Amino acid sequence: MTALMVVCPSCGGLNRVPRERLGDNAKCGKCHAEIFPDHPVNLDAAHFSTYTQKNELPVLVDFWAPWCGPCRSMAPQFEQAARALRGRVLFAKVNTEEEQSLGARFQIRSIPSMLLFKNGKEQARVSGAMGAADIQRWLGAQGV
Repeated sequence: MTALMVVCPSCGGLNRVPRERLGDNAKCGKCHAEIFPDHPVNLDAAHFSTYTQKNELPVLVDFWAPWCGPCRSMAPQFEQAARALRGRVLFAKVNTEEEQSLGARFQIRSIPSMLLFKNGKEQARVSGAMGAADIQRWLGAQGV
């Protein structure tokens, strides 16, 4: 029985989750929050590195801003994809207005932009609003 290390989105604690339990409602051993929420988690600069580097599941991050119309129209689609892929891919959002250092660090030139991280490294990126099915298809093309 192999297990994956998964970061709690609430407290940042590391949790060992058996592969066969990835679809379950696993709780953090430290704070008892859900490890796999059915919605994207909001990341700030303080938690970004831990969440993208220590998770052994792929992490898809949506870089967005509140004033961006396409970002707002894609938000429910991103949430729908997060529900559909719960336990297989972790979904997160970064508000580039509040976290300008992260936008600069990853050279975000247009929003919405989604970056896929595997084992702490950026594997792929795509810009522009997408529907839930398109997000799932794009992730499939990336081997997720």
